[in-house]
Amino acid sequence: MLLERLCAYADRLEGTGPPMYDRTRIKYLIDLDRDGCRGTLVTLTGDEGTRNDRGVEMFAPTLVRSSGIRAKLLADNGEYVLGWGREGSNPRQVTARHAAFVERVRDCAAVTGHPGVCAVLRFLEADGPATLERPDDFDPSANITFRVDGHLPIDDDTVRAYWARVTAPGDAGDGGAAQCLVCGRTGPVVERLQFKIKGIPGGQSSGTALISANEEAFSSYGLSASRVSPICGSCAERFSKALNALLANESTRLYLAGLVYAFWTRDDVGFSPVGLLSQPDEGQVRALLDAARRGQSAAVALDPSPFYAVALAGSGGRVAVRDWIDTTVGSAKQNLARYFALQALVRPDGSPPRPYGLAALVGATQREGSRDPAPPTVPRALLRVALAGGPLPRWLLAQVLRRIRAAQRVTPAQATVIKMVLLSQRGGTGEEGTLMELDPNQRHPAYLCGRLLAVLDAIQRAALGSTNATIIDRFFGTASTAPASVFGRLVRGAQPHLGKLRRERPGAYAALERRLEEIMRGLPTFPRTLTIDEQGLFVLGYYHQRADDARARLEHRRQETEAVTDGAEQPAE
Repeated sequence: MLLERLCAYADRLEGTGPPMYDRTRIKYLIDLDRDGCRGTLVTLTGDEGTRNDRGVEMFAPTLVRSSGIRAKLLADNGEYVLGWGREGSNPRQVTARHAAFVERVRDCAAVTGHPGVCAVLRFLEADGPATLERPDDFDPSANITFRVDGHLPIDDDTVRAYWARVTAPGDAGDGGAAQCLVCGRTGPVVERLQFKIKGIPGGQSSGTALISANEEAFSSYGLSASRVSPICGSCAERFSKALNALLANESTRLYLAGLVYAFWTRDDVGFSPVGLLSQPDEGQVRALLDAARRGQSAAVALDPSPFYAVALAGSGGRVAVRDWIDTTVGSAKQNLARYFALQALVRPDGSPPRPYGLAALVGATQREGSRDPAPPTVPRALLRVALAGGPLPRWLLAQVLRRIRAAQRVTPAQATVIKMVLLSQRGGTGEEGTLMELDPNQRHPAYLCGRLLAVLDAIQRAALGSTNATIIDRFFGTASTAPASVFGRLVRGAQPHLGKLRRERPGAYAALERRLEEIMRGLPTFPRTLTIDEQGLFVLGYYHQRADDARARLEHRRQETEAVTDGAEQPAE
């Protein structure tokens, strides 16, 4: 299914290069005259200023070298093209590699009779490499190709046709006849995929194999390597180039927590969720939510165009598919609208909600400032809900609660994830707008206990100012799991603080006493223990109360400022 969808996407792509050609960084050109008698080594500059400039990107012949000696055609590294070994290289192997390269050029010249290839062959057979001036900073691991009389032989159609023919499965003797799992045709299949997937987290820097079997345990029916999943050469090249194109484009891929996601549609409909998932714009999110509420076709599931997403990671020398989503553009937009509606949560200062990117939500499960990647299961769960809908798992709630208890504080992103889990577990039908801010009508004991802890903390701070150890530092973990064991003590301990406030700050005393009484009326007894869902509700009650208190303080200051300003503007009698 995945490979079929990638092959279909490859048919839409332009600029994927000829068969068995791939985008390659060429660092050096050997400039030859039309007879191949004189040569000059020219250094090409690609990304100027970078520490490791590998040259100019162009399409060049490619093949996979897992072991042994296999020469590419007319474009390869310095050991193959010139016989100039790297430091520590085995001289015999370098000589053998160069001989294999020359033999490859000789065969191409004999088959095609191309003048440029013949000129390169004359240069090599006349020991032309020995006549070249070797730069002091020459890198034998970089790629080199030839330019003959101003033209690159690798760009010629006859050369390209030759390379496609000699590298085709069966003709090269490296495959066998079988039914291709992608197109269903019976014919030669590849022994090893000739294209590796680049940019896979945890994979190999040179590229990672999408299909392979390198141990006997993975083999069956006498099949080995890529033949355990028989793929014809054409399909293998198409899905490999398609996936590499997706991973090379910032608008179709997203890296997160040891995974890379690729997104695409069957038809070119101009939809990509990358921006909304990584750095959501408040205006775009608001438009998406408004359209969903009004039932506009831009947000609801009316667009039937197929949409796909795949999560990939490296596993040894192979690509591991961690998740696969097959839906429609309309359904993906509808689920994105729900995903952002689930996020809606007042900010710590009481201001309206803002959308979070995936990285911020994933970070809610990690220690603040940690550079260690989160488990890939966390972004996978969040992204699946964003694009495919469904509930967030309770283990995600457990991870966030564990992090909150360890830090003894609640971040906005953590409160947001808790809200998303709780509401998505309920089914999320019409409830996305609930639990966004303080709800005085919410009488669940767990929610009221969270509010109560926030008010008791506010009483302590108002009476004593900043202290080294607050009740949050000492009792948050116990209060959020076993309220009955601590709240009686905490309420009694708040009475001296209230007495002090009544004497010194009567306005603050009246406001805090009113909040305390309102919450306590709903708590005739304190729960002995709280379930994991109730612990999440406790955190939301605590967060909502603190945010509402912050909003009230800001409003009070604003009113005082306006009163002073209005008084200053009054004319003198």
